[in-house]
Amino acid sequence: MSFDTDAARKFLSSDFMDFCIRLGLVFVGVVACVEVFAPFMPIMLWGMILAISLYPVFGALRGRTGWGAGSTASFIVILGILLLGVPTVLLGSSFATHIFDVIGDFDAQAVTVRLPDPSVKEWPIIGEHVYEAWSQAHEDLPAYLESLQPQLGNFSKAALRSAASTAGTLLFFFGALIIAGIMMAYGESGNAAMARIFSRMVGEQRGPGLHSITTLTVRSVATGVVGVAFIQALLLGVGFMMAGIPAAGLLALVVLVIGILQLPALLVSLPAIAYVWGMGDGSTVVNILLTVYFVVAGFADNVLKPMLLGRGVSVPMPVVLIGALGGMMGAGIVGLFVGAVVLSVGYELFMSWVDEAPVSAVAESDVVENDAAATVSDGPAQ
Repeated sequence: MSFDTDAARKFLSSDFMDFCIRLGLVFVGVVACVEVFAPFMPIMLWGMILAISLYPVFGALRGRTGWGAGSTASFIVILGILLLGVPTVLLGSSFATHIFDVIGDFDAQAVTVRLPDPSVKEWPIIGEHVYEAWSQAHEDLPAYLESLQPQLGNFSKAALRSAASTAGTLLFFFGALIIAGIMMAYGESGNAAMARIFSRMVGEQRGPGLHSITTLTVRSVATGVVGVAFIQALLLGVGFMMAGIPAAGLLALVVLVIGILQLPALLVSLPAIAYVWGMGDGSTVVNILLTVYFVVAGFADNVLKPMLLGRGVSVPMPVVLIGALGGMMGAGIVGLFVGAVVLSVGYELFMSWVDEAPVSAVAESDVVENDAAATVSDGPAQ
């Protein structure tokens, strides 16, 4: 067979060059789109996550009230801003007032620390150190605070940075909630578009299934991680108020953040138990009841998470949990959802590939079945 050099030269000079130019233009276009969209990526991801998580509420509310899509979405957004914004403003105002009162008491030298109970010494590991520091604060509080001046200065700077970051995060979340409202208002067309995208990417047979897994996984993580953290923060917040612990609302917010970060709530409930026994004014029976309550509330996530995480998803719960934890380690809070979705979709694709019998194996099994059937049919004749 002869090699047609003219045809090869023509291909390299025309078709191949056209292909390279088009490929380069596509690459440049994709990179340009990513660069333009990159600043909005975090808030758009959060908006999509909130929209997917809240869409069942949107559908139920719209069905009960008969409102339009825009009115229902606007109501949910306004309600969310009020539920989050008003308590945050009240908490910030209360915290600022408390700080100003403490500063005024320090200026008037009206702040005193009572003598620690001798039982504090018996606390394991830290009892002696806590009792000694507590006693120094009781004897001469200004001198004790002066000795902690470097640490207090660093702590105050970190607190200011944390407050600024918290305010920025709250504004970011409100923006994401507004975007989620817009997405919910156009939820039907958006859902159809995503279904077409999945079908185009993985085929008509697998597309709807992966689309469903993605949606259910996001909702599962929202209820199994964020929902459980909120329930636990509410339970412990009520306990802090019953125990008379200062800044109970702030501690409940800390519990919420700890729960979202998948850290044990006992990091907050155990110091609360120590406060109840060391500085509380209740009787022994009350302290025991509060201790039991804090322990049970601190372990509530171990019971609620298996019940809610992975609910309604065909993917096993450990896969969703590992994806959420791994995603959080790599990409922060958004990684909770992205990691769970990616690992769930990957698991589903892998298992569907495993369940597909190779063509050769199917053909061989058919041959064996046909031979066996022929043997059975020929048996009596022989």
